[in-house]
Amino acid sequence: MKYAILGCAVACLLVSGSAFASEELAKKNNCMTCHQLDKKAMGPSMQEIAAKYKDDAEGAKKIETAIKEGSKDAWGKMPMAAQASVSADDAKAIATWILSLAPAEKAEAAPVEAPAAPAEKK
Repeated sequence: MKYAILGCAVACLLVSGSAFASEELAKKNNCMTCHQLDKKAMGPSMQEIAAKYKDDAEGAKKIETAIKEGSKDAWGKMPMAAQASVSADDAKAIATWILSLAPAEKAEAAPVEAPAAPAEKK
């Protein structure tokens, strides 16, 4: 029983690590100097980045790499400078948070059939 509780506690801590990634972490690492949450500034908005990479299996890794190494020609003429002072853990957490901002896919509505007309009385 002790091991089951301990295992659950460890699993919860591991899973909740990404929950700490937030706008505050992005602010702490100066991401918000060039990026806004929902509109373009010097760089693309966080939501634009999320939308671009949401369906890419390597999206989080690409964002992490752009944070740590910078990028050129990914979003136009303005390059992103490497952010060497951002730790690998913070870069990973920020990338995960950015992807969480992607808009949810809208489910297609099923066609609605008109109700059958009542049978005419003869």
